[in-house]
Amino acid sequence: MTKHSMSILLFCFIFSHTFCEISINENPSCDILFALRSVDEGEAKQKDDFRDYEDSAPDSVRDFYRINHQQQTYDFVENKIKTFGFLNHCVMSIWDAMRALDNIVDESDPDLQAAQSLHAFQTAEALRRDGHPRWLILTGLIHDLGKVLILFGEPQWAVVGDTFPVGCAYSNKIVYPQFFVENLDMHNPLFQTLYGIYEPQCGLENVRMSWGHDEYLYQVVKDYLPKEASYIIRYHSFYAAHKEGAYEYLMNDFDKQMMPLVHVFSTYDLYSKSSYELNIDELLPYYQELVAEFVPPLLRW
Repeated sequence: MTKHSMSILLFCFIFSHTFCEISINENPSCDILFALRSVDEGEAKQKDDFRDYEDSAPDSVRDFYRINHQQQTYDFVENKIKTFGFLNHCVMSIWDAMRALDNIVDESDPDLQAAQSLHAFQTAEALRRDGHPRWLILTGLIHDLGKVLILFGEPQWAVVGDTFPVGCAYSNKIVYPQFFVENLDMHNPLFQTLYGIYEPQCGLENVRMSWGHDEYLYQVVKDYLPKEASYIIRYHSFYAAHKEGAYEYLMNDFDKQMMPLVHVFSTYDLYSKSSYELNIDELLPYYQELVAEFVPPLLRW
């Protein structure tokens, strides 16, 4: 029996202290059931110390979200999709993008001081350690590469930070919801109704999200990865949904199946953040082979 045909049935323990069963794929053609075990939050900081936007967040993080929530309008998102959706800004490899990440400090993140590439390897190694499929380990490695938008001259408030739907009412589960008061979309009555321009259970693929690195990288890699991996990349910053349970009324059945998976992936993304060092030189051959398994040598960005 090959690894692609082996059926695995395990369970994952979510922080709500409930068990759930998640269906994901070892590869695009093989359905399996695989366990996602949340990363041990005791390995780095305590869980409650992460994503603290009130007591310990620096003023720069609050200032970031004030601008983000003011500027991320529906029209702004539409314009960015037209600007970057054709993927005609450059051609480079995953490793070119990885090296470029180390020139970036994420202004929205109160938890990460280490290099972006180190965080990428930390996330991937946590997933690898727990025996997850190769496509999921790859997802951990590359999930933040869309931040190269900053190197194209984009302001950080249009690249990083939590994402949220535009074109409908803002949830109070979004971080710093009070800052939306200065967003021009607040003056559009339709946009401030529950469903806004959308239909109930229309599916998130039909919902415009605030623009940033999630959507951008999704567009870059969606043709090469399993749909589950692409989904995680596209919505891993949508904390109001996968952590707080907001916007379920816009989700279809596939979204509801995938959100628990995105949430548990986020625990690897979040709780692997630490200053501990990895020997990248020793890890590199494994990850070079992994990237080559799924992604062509050059990508359009």
